[in-house]
Amino acid sequence: MNTRKMIVMTMFVAIAVAGSIFISFPIGIARAYPIQHAVNVVAAVTLGPAGAAIVAFLTALIRILTGTGSLLAFPGGIIGACLAGLLYKKFGKIWLAGMGELVGTGLIASLLAVPYAKILMGTTTTAFFFFPSFFISSGSGMLIGIILAARLQRNGVLKRINQLSV
Repeated sequence: MNTRKMIVMTMFVAIAVAGSIFISFPIGIARAYPIQHAVNVVAAVTLGPAGAAIVAFLTALIRILTGTGSLLAFPGGIIGACLAGLLYKKFGKIWLAGMGELVGTGLIASLLAVPYAKILMGTTTTAFFFFPSFFISSGSGMLIGIILAARLQRNGVLKRINQLSV
């Protein structure tokens, strides 16, 4: 991995962590962090599935270490980012990257959060407990991410980032 690509990844992590601190809203007893999901979409489009998953992992790790995230940030962010990157890589459509984030986080991660939360957090809840917050958080972030990625594509920024060698 070259230095430029690592810098781009670091910037995405910084934006996601800072955005999670300053921009969130309550959903029942949970909170939604849409900037994390917006960054996942843009990272998926610019860095591919592996790069987006690394950005999501590092963001989750920093958020947990700083007390701004829970252990649920791992499955929620990584699954959505990876699926978004896979769909964009396969089809080359930004809106499909957004849908990958929504399905990966809003649906798959909310289902995986049940056993994950039971094993690691000692809670016994159902998927219906996680689904609304995961879905609304990833859905709102997906919309922001699609708009941002489309603007970056229109301005030629995505093409320059994608030309960075891995």
